[in-house]
Order: sequence, then structure tokens, then C-alpha cells
Amino acid sequence: MALPAAHPPDDKPVPPPADPHAIRASLSPNLAAEFDREWTLVLERVKQSMDLSAIHDLLNKWQHTAYMEMRDPGSYYRLLAKAEEILRTGKAPEGSISGEQMKALIRERLGK
Repeated sequence: MALPAAHPPDDKPVPPPADPHAIRASLSPNLAAEFDREWTLVLERVKQSMDLSAIHDLLNKWQHTAYMEMRDPGSYYRLLAKAEEILRTGKAPEGSISGEQMKALIRERLGK
């Protein structure tokens, strides 16, 4: 008797665990270097403060960044470029919406 065919693996990426090694392994070399710099700074800060929340915050940020990059490579640097343009010109890029418009969209999607 034949076994049923296994379902093909889902090609959608999944976020890496909130672990520094797993996050770093999922980053491009340039992003891994940025992660390393931030990791070193945060560890120094934690040594002084003895407050581990900075480590959790950093891992959360980079877990989301790694996942974003897995789904859309290059998106992190595009986001930085867009932020730089906004800071330099004082204007939102063409096609952007205001914070209030974004909140309204969120409320609409949540049915509120």
C-alpha cells in the first residue's frame, strides 16, 4: 500500500528564533556586521546597567529585520534610504500616507 504523498514544504520564510546566533545566521554579511556592532554596544550597556531588557529589545528588532529581509531582500536598506530622504527633505516620498491615514487604515482593518 502506497503512503500518501507528503505535502511539499511551505516556501514562506519563518522568522528566526530570538537567539543571537540564529538571527545572525539569517542575515546578509552587511547586515550581520551591523548586528554585531549593535550587539557589542548593547552588551557593554547591559554590563553597566545590569538590565537585560536592552538585549531583549535588540533581539526583537533584529528578529523582525531578519524576517523582513528574508521576505524581501534589500528592504532594510530601502527603508533606511527612505528615512534619510524624509530627514533630508522634510517631505514624505511620493505615494506616502500620513500617520493619521495609517491609523485609520488599521482601525478599518480591525473593524473599529
